[in-house]
Amino acid sequence: MTKRRAIFLDRDGTLVHPYHYPSRPEHLRLYAGIGPALRRMQDMDFALVLITNQAGIARGYFTVADLDVMHTYLKEQLAEAAVTLDGIYYCPHHVDGVIPELSIRCQCRKPRPGMLLQAAQELAIDLSSSWFVGDILDDIEAGNQAGCHTILVDVGTEHASSAAIRTPKYIARDTIHALTIIKAVTLLESDVSLTYRPPQWSQPASSEEVVCNS
Repeated sequence: MTKRRAIFLDRDGTLVHPYHYPSRPEHLRLYAGIGPALRRMQDMDFALVLITNQAGIARGYFTVADLDVMHTYLKEQLAEAAVTLDGIYYCPHHVDGVIPELSIRCQCRKPRPGMLLQAAQELAIDLSSSWFVGDILDDIEAGNQAGCHTILVDVGTEHASSAAIRTPKYIARDTIHALTIIKAVTLLESDVSLTYRPPQWSQPASSEEVVCNS
């Protein structure tokens, strides 16, 4: 079986605007312009897979049924741009949860790579040619552990890590910029800046990240 490459996307802060424990469909607001950007990646034969921690279930803030309703709404919004998610994987666990069977230290909650490994097996994805795009370093660690290329979307909350496993390959100003980076690297385009660093990061870009040459 031929394996596909994928773009794994975190949800809150990456695909949709940040919201503290969203529990209703209207809490999921897609970033402006994200639909057409995702469509371009889909047209390049990337699978699009959502990877999201949902500790609100373990904490009793909402149910799996509530989450299903939210994700149905999200898929409907993406469908308006002819975008289809190939999979949605979520972790309902948290060690501080109030629901006993979900209050565990699991292997799926990011920064662990369990959801990515499950998606790779079920969707026949080649992790080494895939990307993880997320807005926190737990996303980056999960992606790096799984063997993906990683891009951190700068939402102003993270600082540079000295640990290689939590260091992204690239950093993007926003998710659309991240998708542009993936397109540029994939097609060997040279007109996209790969050297963005958040203002709060003091570490300069490495020389190998200056341009994407053909």
